[in-house]
Amino acid sequence: MSASAPRLVLATHNAHKVTELRAILAPLLPGLDPVDLMGARDLGAPEPVEDGLTFAANALLKARALAAFTGLPALADDSGLSVDVLGGAPGIFSARWAGRHGDDDANLDLLLAQLEDIAAENRGARFTCAAALVTPDGSEHVEIGHLVGRLALAAHGTGGFGYDPVLVPEGELRTCAELTPAEKNAISHRGQAFRALAPAIAVALGR
Repeated sequence: MSASAPRLVLATHNAHKVTELRAILAPLLPGLDPVDLMGARDLGAPEPVEDGLTFAANALLKARALAAFTGLPALADDSGLSVDVLGGAPGIFSARWAGRHGDDDANLDLLLAQLEDIAAENRGARFTCAAALVTPDGSEHVEIGHLVGRLALAAHGTGGFGYDPVLVPEGELRTCAELTPAEKNAISHRGQAFRALAPAIAVALGR
């Protein structure tokens, strides 16, 4: 296989997630070149319908579809924000909470409007990530990570993506969007899930 051919594919069309996952996996899989890990968009893979009822179900659905399309080990994550006073919503609907998939600004604006009258002490929330690995031979692994915190009254910070500007992790005064990428990856739900999945990824890559 040529040096530029991917060895591992990530089931996302979100370039931010590809960059973030490369940063998370780099110290766990020494020698993993950035070109070894490619996103679905780079390979022209279609986006499957995410009709699972849990984060884990959606992650597996995406990883299975990409492994079948590429013939390579496929990683996928499904993640979202669960707000206590909303009964766990937006949950699996986080990316399309305002109606259009991936419209971060609209999702943030709607969420903040819904919580406008909720006091700071009642704004508990958590990020959840289900990370899945599916290999062409049909083996499957799923790991779950959480980042618990509270929601700020307004968006702060320019880093990260999604709901990062409004979640303040426990023990922090800054939102996830105000943390450096290294600080965020060290505590994030996605970092936890993919670090737990790293041994299975290493096996899939023959390490």
